[in-house]
Amino acid sequence: MPSTRKRYEAMLRNAGCDSAVIKHCCAVTRYALDLAGDNPLIDRKLLETGAMLHDIGRGQTHSIVHAQAGADMCRNFKLPEQVARIIERHTGAGLTADECTLLGLLPRDCLPRTIEEQLVAHADNMINGIKRVTIHEALSSAIHLNRKIRNRIYHLSLNVEILCKN
Repeated sequence: MPSTRKRYEAMLRNAGCDSAVIKHCCAVTRYALDLAGDNPLIDRKLLETGAMLHDIGRGQTHSIVHAQAGADMCRNFKLPEQVARIIERHTGAGLTADECTLLGLLPRDCLPRTIEEQLVAHADNMINGIKRVTIHEALSSAIHLNRKIRNRIYHLSLNVEILCKN
């Protein structure tokens, strides 16, 4: 798998991502794959691809727009739609189409629905830079978000914990 990981790192670099973003993507990928374990319901290749590329849009912007920009980049690269959806739905615990509109994004349903989408969103919440944090630390750093969004992040955490329980 190292060659696969190197290919994704090259894609991130070519998209304009700096080394901190690439290291973060690697840390999120490791954590997401650890959470997935050997669960036969999880597509590990899809999970790895989505996790490695989840912040590819940060090569263009570090704003909230990075998720939709990254998903559109992957669609342009002709990657599978499931990968684009993981990228589009990874911020926090996702956004409704209405929330996207309020944030100046395209009105797309960006709530993580599949287990792979949920795992990447959760792993991203739990990795600060390259450091693993607790759900309480993640929620503390999200105090600026409204209560509804923080509750969604917490419930995503509980859901992933149940899905991945061995």
